[in-house]
Amino acid sequence: MLYMVLETYKDGAAPEIYRRARERGRLMPEGLRYVSSWVDHDFQRCFQLMETEDASLFDPWIQAWADLVDFEVIPVRTSAEAAQIMKGDS
Repeated sequence: MLYMVLETYKDGAAPEIYRRARERGRLMPEGLRYVSSWVDHDFQRCFQLMETEDASLFDPWIQAWADLVDFEVIPVRTSAEAAQIMKGDS
């Protein structure tokens, strides 16, 4: 299942976030897969597409970053999947 993760960086945390990521990696548990990400131009938010079959795996990952980032985890589907579901609806 796909999830869009909205990360809101705490004030001034961007340099520390990137330092930690360089030194320790993404800190994701086995079974939680990073797909892609985008960062706004002000280094205040990151939008990450993640994949897992077990949403509880977000908990340890979020805990590893909670001192620097606030998270919103949103289950999503592809546009093609949405179109297939809506096929036949008028």
